[in-house]
Order: sequence, then structure tokens, then C-alpha cells
Amino acid sequence: MSQMTRRLAFVVFASVVSVSPVLAQVDFSGEWAPRMWEDQPERVPGPDLGDYLGIPINDAARLRAEAWDASIQTLPEWQCRPHSADYIWRGPSQLRISKEVDPVSRDVVAFHAEWLRSVDRAIYLDGRPHPPADALHTWAGFSTAKWDGDILTVTVTHLKEGYLRRKGLPRSDQAILTEHWIRNGDYLTIVSIVNDPVYLTEPFIRTTDYELNLNQQIPPYPCGVVQEIDRKEGDVPHYLPGTNPYTKEFAIRHGLPVEATRGGAATMYPDFKEKLKTLPPAKQDGK
Repeated sequence: MSQMTRRLAFVVFASVVSVSPVLAQVDFSGEWAPRMWEDQPERVPGPDLGDYLGIPINDAARLRAEAWDASIQTLPEWQCRPHSADYIWRGPSQLRISKEVDPVSRDVVAFHAEWLRSVDRAIYLDGRPHPPADALHTWAGFSTAKWDGDILTVTVTHLKEGYLRRKGLPRSDQAILTEHWIRNGDYLTIVSIVNDPVYLTEPFIRTTDYELNLNQQIPPYPCGVVQEIDRKEGDVPHYLPGTNPYTKEFAIRHGLPVEATRGGAATMYPDFKEKLKTLPPAKQDGK
């Protein structure tokens, strides 16, 4: 082969490589059913009131959680409220993930995730920046992603205020959510990490599992607001500090010290077991 021929072959090869699309390492699209093997009691029917074990909340979060009244769910503003991007993974809803493909380059420019009780959530892979800090916050937030090998790492900003648990633990609108999407065959694992400068002292990490379901079809979610309880205008169900009679029931039922159930970063670590030995279990009078 002559030197000219070799040069021409190299130029052709380089041009082909330069226009070849960047392929996604893993295809996450499909119908996914939740698998609650590790923490079903927390998710269905939900965690106990006053159970904040292992959650790195601060005093502000604890105060708001203890003011929570379940009757708030009857307010018109709450009846059709969707779960936020960080919490929706924890629901019992099925999940559909579809991919958006550029018709010219054939690159995957976004994944779209949709649950039963949610709005469409786009996860962009095309390198676009996040909006400025004062841009509109939504339930889904604004998501961008990048590949770390076969793991899709997602960063979510601009979330409306939501909850870490739907029985009162708050999550502020200043939180940033990081997700790692991991697919192993027919199984999908999501690692979610919430960093909240308002209500958390350390990152809050959870994992959630789904399994591919070829026969799944997510139904529509029509939701109508009704007047469930007659209230005075502006009345919001709540408890004043120190008056919620239900927050100690979890500790009493399981024979745990009240201090342990109040959460905080210390309850995340094995060393806390030694402190438990020095604390008396809760009694019926709450002492």
C-alpha cells in the first residue's frame, strides 16, 4: 500500500469515527414494576409517626414533622399533589422510562420517566446547563445526566418543597438531588442522595429497586378535588410544638428510647447502639 493510499484510508476512518453517534452505555427504557424487598413497611402503608431513625434531620425538620397532622391531606391543595422527583421512587407506582432520540445524530438526548402519580420528568443528556437559581421550581425539578461507565448519574435542581417521608418529614426547595441509575439485566436500582442545607445535616441516601415488566400498562391518574371536611377559610390542620400525642407511639410499641426515634445523623451509624444501652425505653406516659 502506497503512502498516499494509507493517508487516504486514515482520513476516511477518522471522518467515519467523527460522525459516529455517541451511544448510551445502557438503555433504561421500558416498563418497570416496583420491588419493595428491602423496605416494604416504610413504603406500604408507610412509616410510623415519629419514626425518624437513621435520617440525618436537624431540629428544624423535627419541629415541622411533629407539627404534621394527617388531616392536611384533605385540603384541596394537597388532594392531587404529585410526589416530587426525590420521593416518587418510593411510591408503589409502576414506572415507564422512554428515550428521546435525535432524528439526525441518533444520539439519546434525554430519558423521560413517568409514574402513576407524577408529571413527565425529562432527564437531559445533551449538555444543557441548569437554569438560574431564581427560575421556576417544579415537582419534577430540572434534571441533567452524564455517563459514569454504565451508570447514569443524574443531578436534579429546582425542586418544589416536598417531603423525605410523606408523614411529615420535610425537604426544602433548596435541596439538590443526585441519582445513580444502575441496570442489571431486568433489574433497575436507583440510588438517590438528597443534600438539603435547610433540613439535613448530612446527605440522605436511599436505594429503590424495579423489575422489567413486559405486560405492564400504567393507567391514567384522573384526580378531582372535593370538599372533604368543612373548615373555616385559611384553617390548616397542625399541632403546636409539644402537643402532638402520636409521635411517641412508635417508640412505646417497640420498646425504644424516644431519643433514638427522633433521628439525626448519629442514628445512622453503628456506634449509636452503644448509646442505646444507656437510654431507658419509652413508657406510656412518654417519659
